[in-house]
Amino acid sequence: MHISEGMLPVPVLVAGAAVAAAGTYVGIRRLGPAQVPQVGLVAAFLFVASLVHVPLPGTSAHLVLNGLAGLLLGWAAFPAFLVALLLQAQLFLFGGLTTLGVNTANMALPAVLCHFAFRRAVLRDGAVGIGAAFATGALAILLAALMTGLCLLTVNWRFAVFGLVAHAPIMVTEGLICVFAVAFVRKTKPELLAREA
Repeated sequence: MHISEGMLPVPVLVAGAAVAAAGTYVGIRRLGPAQVPQVGLVAAFLFVASLVHVPLPGTSAHLVLNGLAGLLLGWAAFPAFLVALLLQAQLFLFGGLTTLGVNTANMALPAVLCHFAFRRAVLRDGAVGIGAAFATGALAILLAALMTGLCLLTVNWRFAVFGLVAHAPIMVTEGLICVFAVAFVRKTKPELLAREA
């Protein structure tokens, strides 16, 4: 879901950079010293998870885990994604420096939205909690794919549609991963999910 260098017009790059800068500012302002290690661990996890590629006809898609990151970090998902994407751009040439803001906004904004939409529901028992966890993982990918698609509409509508279709299996996969991860966190350290960030 990384948008490469040289694909987007300047106004889209500027808008993406502005959203990423604002989100990162809010995330850092709300970040307490005790949360810094947690943000670092999630950023490292996001970095590694994106290396797991799912082969698809003509391309591949990769795990993003922005829904889970949003549940755990809230606004701090912005700085976590910024660091992970910066390292990916420099080490593996995924995305680039000019598209860093757009890529960060496309991953982190859905994470924050899902945090506020589902944070309380995932703490409930039974089908409600399971459904909320699945929706968090799947919807975060759907929103990220839609945002990426909107950016790519400025280039070619086929890229936008193909990117959305290609991430359909990732939506289901991330929904399931989020269900198991939330169940584990609820048993081991539920306060990570209870905190509004």
